[in-house]
Amino acid sequence: MKPHALSARALQARLGEAEVLHGIDLDLPVGRWTSIVGPNGAGKSTLLKVLAQLLPAEGRVSLLGQPLDSLDRRARARQLAWLGQNGSAGDDLTVFDVALLGRLPHQAWLAPPGAADLAAVEQALRATQAWDWRGRPLGQLSGGERQRVLLARALAVQAEVLLLDEPLANLDPPHQVDWMLLMRELVAQGKTVVSVLHELSLALQADEMVIMAAGRVCHQGACADAATHRALERVFDQRIRIAAVDGLWVSLPRM
Repeated sequence: MKPHALSARALQARLGEAEVLHGIDLDLPVGRWTSIVGPNGAGKSTLLKVLAQLLPAEGRVSLLGQPLDSLDRRARARQLAWLGQNGSAGDDLTVFDVALLGRLPHQAWLAPPGAADLAAVEQALRATQAWDWRGRPLGQLSGGERQRVLLARALAVQAEVLLLDEPLANLDPPHQVDWMLLMRELVAQGKTVVSVLHELSLALQADEMVIMAAGRVCHQGACADAATHRALERVFDQRIRIAAVDGLWVSLPRM
């Protein structure tokens, strides 16, 4: 039996004086795309940051069957890639060099990039349709173009698990669809994707869904399950309804 990609037990986290995660237990399957959704303030991004060890928390997190705090930073960075909201990188860096930052966990200290690093960067930039801008400074790109380059940086890590917090920010609808198809390709390769999304119709195209409210997980299940649809409608106060359109489950406003 495969270990879970990520497991959490009794996670509690605070932001300032406020407790924002309340004893969360969670198992995220290997080789699947899991979307995390919920109303504003539900704790979605905080949960993702705790899983990435970017925020301190009480409780336990395991990555591919190993306690996350038992891994050194380089080993963790090779297995777990991160794309956060409003991701940063130097505006003077070229697109290629930004994506190359994703290879740092694989390189010896001050060593130049090798052939495997250059190939991984090219593959990542082509996957996000950013290869043609590889010589341009990041600061010259639009918000959507910049987001695709930062996604390429995460992909260049070639990690087994990707954590993506609002990865569709600034992407127009065609590129949102491209992103969804890319996630499906990664899962087909055996990768695990965990994404926080506000776009519920795209979140429903994942394999699994974690629904949060008020710092707790209130449902976890397959995106195609009726129980997941009912839980999703319930957490948004019946203001939405889940319906099949052209063979896809989508979120529609309830008038």
